[in-house]
Amino acid sequence: MRIERMSANQFTIFLTFDDLVERGFTQEDLWYDASGVRNLFSDMMYEASSELGLELEGRLLVNVHLMQAQGLHVTVTQKFDNIDWDEDFIEMKVTLNESKELIFSFNDFENVIQVSGALFSLSIHNGRLFHMNDRYYMLLQESELGSNNKEDVIAILSEYASPSIITSYRLLEYGKVIMESNAVKRVTNIFSK
Repeated sequence: MRIERMSANQFTIFLTFDDLVERGFTQEDLWYDASGVRNLFSDMMYEASSELGLELEGRLLVNVHLMQAQGLHVTVTQKFDNIDWDEDFIEMKVTLNESKELIFSFNDFENVIQVSGALFSLSIHNGRLFHMNDRYYMLLQESELGSNNKEDVIAILSEYASPSIITSYRLLEYGKVIMESNAVKRVTNIFSK
């Protein structure tokens, strides 16, 4: 689990699927096991509070994005109200969204070339390519996968890259755009032998 402070009253938590498995959860549990999810969020809030030195009280707005192949990206905003609540009481409003993006991180450009060829053979031509912190990132929207099974595409990408914990928002803000659109097709056309 990685915790990062964004502002005085906001922080993010990123849990990989391995982190969730270590805590005894599956992806399906997040949708169907309400009491288990409540316990997971309580544990996460306690860990974040300890690590960041925050006193969590009052109302917390929790926005959860289930990121394909990566894990959970949780944004927590603490709302300060002038309400005199019991000090042990925390109210959480949780929103759970499933991301429609696949973001994979590559160590070197040769892997980008290889995965592009594999994806192109499946009639996947779209995608965006970024460079940030000495790594390459490929961003694919679920809608760009055509009739291909999402899990099969994730398996192919995983042979050449790692699921990224970087969000598309961060890539757009801090990354360098190498190819804005049709990255798979363009890389294949330029570098195929």
